[in-house]
Amino acid sequence: MHIEFTQADEKDIEAIVDLVNSAYRGEGAKKGWTTESDLLGGQRIDPESITANLTKDNSVILIAQDEDLDDKIVGCVHLEKRINKCYLGMLTVDPGLQKKGIGKMLMQESEAFAHFWDCTHIYMTVLSVRTELISWYEKLGFKNTGEKRPFPYGNERFGIPKVDNLEFVVIEKKLN
Repeated sequence: MHIEFTQADEKDIEAIVDLVNSAYRGEGAKKGWTTESDLLGGQRIDPESITANLTKDNSVILIAQDEDLDDKIVGCVHLEKRINKCYLGMLTVDPGLQKKGIGKMLMQESEAFAHFWDCTHIYMTVLSVRTELISWYEKLGFKNTGEKRPFPYGNERFGIPKVDNLEFVVIEKKLN
């Protein structure tokens, strides 16, 4: 495995949408540990959202490509500078390649990018019921801020809930 990181552009939109949806939703997502398929159905992301993130100021999608697989996109993450903090979202690794360190490498690249932007913190929202995922982030230095945000019920762009009482917690890491 030879991973290279770069910034996504318009030619990568379809591959990113396919990757993110495959890692979070549906039967294929159950190969990996990041699946939300028991909590949410439908899509996780769409081409319009990716395009918006690529064209927005102070926003970037980093992609991890495996040179051994003809530069296939095997991971991605969305970063957005918000004043002096960096929002991190859509951290994704191909379900068949999870637990090989790609997610940790994407986090390191994300933190480096946040430093480049002179951010003091990096933060994200995670479904509160995703305790295993939250624990993984805590091992990387994130802490629960105590802030909660509602899940956008009724907006199928974010998925179709299979359970009640979904909400997000905000977790954050102070950058050195």
